[in-house]
Amino acid sequence: MKAIGYRTPQTITEPDALIDITLPDPVATGRDLLVEVKAVSVNPVDTKVRNSAGPADGQEFKVLGWDASGIVQAVGPDVTLFQPGDRVWYAGSIARPGTNSELHLVDERIVGHAPKSLDFAQAAALPLTTITAWEMLFDRLGVAPGKQPGGKTLLIIGASGGVGSILTQLATRLTSLTVIGTASRPETQAWVKELGAHHVIDHSQPIAAELRRIGFPAVDYIVSLTQTEAHFAQIVEAIAPQGKFGLIDDPKSLDITLFKRKSVSVHWELMFTRALFGTDDMIGQHRLLNEVAALVDAGLVRSTLAERFGSINAHNLQRAHALIESGKSRGKVVLENWG
Repeated sequence: MKAIGYRTPQTITEPDALIDITLPDPVATGRDLLVEVKAVSVNPVDTKVRNSAGPADGQEFKVLGWDASGIVQAVGPDVTLFQPGDRVWYAGSIARPGTNSELHLVDERIVGHAPKSLDFAQAAALPLTTITAWEMLFDRLGVAPGKQPGGKTLLIIGASGGVGSILTQLATRLTSLTVIGTASRPETQAWVKELGAHHVIDHSQPIAAELRRIGFPAVDYIVSLTQTEAHFAQIVEAIAPQGKFGLIDDPKSLDITLFKRKSVSVHWELMFTRALFGTDDMIGQHRLLNEVAALVDAGLVRSTLAERFGSINAHNLQRAHALIESGKSRGKVVLENWG
């Protein structure tokens, strides 16, 4: 099968940072699905791993990629949720070879039936960011779904990116939260507003001052999706007493003792945790992906696909990695079909 991989971690400007390769076709066993990959999207985790991790012991290449949509070609003997021919979407496991391959093995418990109303590229834009946003909002922060009056506020720092684009939608469509997104450029601010944010502020300015400017001296929930370390002093100032703070990035240091006076709780989200540790609730990702597929088909949630980068090959994937690393992307970048 065709695949894209690398031998050693390198900067994306190196010609062999990502290369077209051929690998043996995998075989489904246990609860695995063998999926014919039709489209993939690129996430910051792809670039982080490419910069830092080499192939596993005994393997010549490392294959990246976690978001995928495609068609089930075969199933392992213990599979009960899918059958060959099913259209699926998923974000895979960071502990296994990635989706940048024509055929891919994935545990059925972290796979959902793809939305009927989306093509493969539109579907591939969503799984990883959807799982991250859903788990952050409902599992980590404990926000109650529903439109009951509450008067609570949510600030999303970095709302125009992949996770922010879906978190904005889930929070505005499924909860009673007042959603405030941050973005620093006119085009990204327009994107966040289009996705449903009630207010948009500029995170290149002091965030606490920006919030006061629009009438919010404090907010109940803050989710930081990027540059948490740079924004941390403003987060401490802006969060309400007994507020909840969530993050997904990797700050080098974070003095959470600054939250003690306000009794703020801290919540980290990594959507790979369930698959990585085989948790008892691992099948929750299957269920939430099916639930979001129904929301998409009902017109309540839209794909966050922003750019189609052409067919799945090393050249186009390098371009996508470079864009993600530039920090100037909005929504999701997707590659589709092999060529």
